[in-house]
Amino acid sequence: MKKVAFLGGGSFGTSLAILLANNGNKVSIYDRDINVVKDINENRRNDKYIKNLLIPHDVTAYNNIDLAIKDAEFIVLSVPSHVIRDISRQLKNKISKEVIIISIAKGIEEGTNLRLSEVIKEELPQNDIVILSGPSHAEEVSLNIPTTVVVSSENMDKAKIVQDLFMNPAFRVYTNEDLVGVEIGGAVKNIIALAAGVCDGLGYGDNTKAALMTRGMAEIVRIGLRLGGKAETFLGLTGMGDLIVTCTSIHSRNRRAGYLIGTGKTTDEAIKEVGMVVEGIKACRAFYELKEKLDVEMPITDILYKILFKDVDVKEAVSHLMEREKKSEIY
Repeated sequence: MKKVAFLGGGSFGTSLAILLANNGNKVSIYDRDINVVKDINENRRNDKYIKNLLIPHDVTAYNNIDLAIKDAEFIVLSVPSHVIRDISRQLKNKISKEVIIISIAKGIEEGTNLRLSEVIKEELPQNDIVILSGPSHAEEVSLNIPTTVVVSSENMDKAKIVQDLFMNPAFRVYTNEDLVGVEIGGAVKNIIALAAGVCDGLGYGDNTKAALMTRGMAEIVRIGLRLGGKAETFLGLTGMGDLIVTCTSIHSRNRRAGYLIGTGKTTDEAIKEVGMVVEGIKACRAFYELKEKLDVEMPITDILYKILFKDVDVKEAVSHLMEREKKSEIY
């Protein structure tokens, strides 16, 4: 039995906490919302984030981070990307160097353009960091629907330990040494999923979705290679796999937010209606700045940025994409 602490009691963190408890581990969850903590401990539920769950008694929730991480061998950062630095900083001088840090967030840090593993490493330089990513909606993981993900790290021996920790008959975990590719694929696909939702909100069809996803993959590959990732990673679970599920699923908050924007809602209205962090919005701003700095062509990211932050009309934006100068399809 291992002791695993989750920092953040959102939908995916809670689903993975249940998975690890069912794997025979002792699990704690820290959340700053006392109502979430009470719901987990008293009702064995977490209705704020994901309904109809039965949370095992081997999962205990805390409103105090020090109690949650006590004796933990693994700490899972299950918070949005923009909180990663702050939550990592809270662990300074509180954990031993043997504790393995696992991050399930997807994005890059705004302002610094650092990958999340780099952000964590700046705050916790003595600890090994493992990234868990891939096509894995919380709602399906919580129902033991077969799911496959990837773990990556600068220390692949630690990644293999995390692989063993999570593996079970319904949750298959691969390893991949391309940490850059794994992180970039998981971050950029949220931008494309947001754009896919916009197309759905406009009432466009399968032709549009197929084109958007394919050309979106071109952008993932283009920026990913520039940052040092490997092409084959972007064709795998953390690239193409995650892109497919996030662009097409009813569970995708990025697609849903995009859909609302496509129907005429403002960005703020869409975020409010979704009720949870929409990573694609933050990623769009961060990767827009990064592609400008690196001079990487990302037309979907470019036009979505203008929709979200420059009040460009959605239909006008689509026309702009379709009427760009003709060119070869080759990336």
